Order: sequence, then C-alpha cells, then structure tokens
Amino acid sequence: MVFWVFGYGSLAWNPGFDYDEKMVGFIKDYRRVFDLACIDHRGTPENPARTCTLEPKEGAVCWGTAYCVRGGPEKEKLTMQYLEQRECEYDQKTLVDFYNEGDSVNAAVTGIIVFTSTADKANKYYLGPAPLEDMARQIATASGPCGNNRDYLFCLEKAMYDIGHEDDMVIELANEVRKVLGVVGNVTPPKEPSGVGAPQLVQPPHVPIPALPLHPLPEPIA
Repeated sequence: MVFWVFGYGSLAWNPGFDYDEKMVGFIKDYRRVFDLACIDHRGTPENPARTCTLEPKEGAVCWGTAYCVRGGPEKEKLTMQYLEQRECEYDQKTLVDFYNEGDSVNAAVTGIIVFTSTADKANKYYLGPAPLEDMARQIATASGPCGNNRDYLFCLEKAMYDIGHEDDMVIELANEVRKVLGVVGNVTPPKEPSGVGAPQLVQPPHVPIPALPLHPLPEPIA
C-alpha cells in the first residue's frame, strides 16, 4: 500500500509522521489563502487563528512538499488517522495531480491527497477573506496550545524560501504582521534549518497591539 499527501501549510515544514519519500513540487489550479479558522492549535474559540487552505483558481500553482507513506495497510491507516485528527478543521480530502520541479506537463504523482476546507459560511471553520491589515492584526494576536499564529505564518514563509518557491501572498502578509509587531522593513528569513524566519520578531512589551474585533463563532465549536 502506498499513498501520497501534499503539504502546503504546516505539513510543509512539520509533517509529524514517518514518511518514506519526500518531493518538492506543486499542484495546479489552486492557490493558498488564509481563510480558515483554527481554534485548537494556534488560536482559541474566542480569538481564532488564521491558517491557510486552498481555493480553486484556474492557472494558479501552489508549491509545497509531497510525502509518500509505504509499509502496508496498518501504517497507512495510522498515518491517515493522525492526519485526520491534526487537520480536523479541513472538511475535504481531494485527489489531485502533483508535479515536480523537472516536469510541469507530466504528473509525478496522480491521486495525491490534499486536505482543503469548504469555502462556505455553513462551514464553521471558514472565515472568508478579509483586508490584509485585518488579517495581519488577527495573526499577530492569536495564540493557542501549539503556539502563536504569527510563528505559523513565519514558518510557512521560511519553508517556501527554503524550497526556492516563495509565495508572494505569504510574504506580503508576513511583512504586514511585522508592521503590526512594530518591526520595520522587509526581513528575509535566514536559511538555517533550526530557524523559523522570525522568532526574534516579537512585540516590544511597551507597544500594545489592539485586538481585532471578531464575530463570535457558532456555539457548536466551543
């Protein structure tokens, strides 16, 4: 038994499971957006984090990392159980084609699994788009049991930098968060494996950050 999963968010730098093969590449006709609420990892129900999902867009490409799991049904089942628990905010598992850097015409993997979220207000985790400044304030202030929201964004920025395929939207949002945190200028993430791009970019204690007013999420989340 073999299956592949595509990481475009936190899976891109922290898969959290044993894998047998790893490839850098992209999927077509999807783009990365920060429209998904996270209330149990990087945020809370009262102050949800913004994490990324994918939305269809013809002609777009989304770079990330593909992981292959081999070893039989039991290993595959355990890995999928882990992913479904970790990616619980994502309500869809879609099969797409994955292309590596050397060939943008012939798929390197067909039927790779990608976790996405339904872009519908009926989906309790869907926040929808927002102005860049509002998203930045939310990301700068949200935190949860697994850490703060801004480090999620900075880690993603660095992960894309490390594979040589930076995402302009991620860079723009990260720099806006740095402005909120009181950091001036475009800071390029260092290319060290142990760095996260901006752990030192913390809010000065004397600079208060106004909380972003948010509408309460539906009661079933809590």
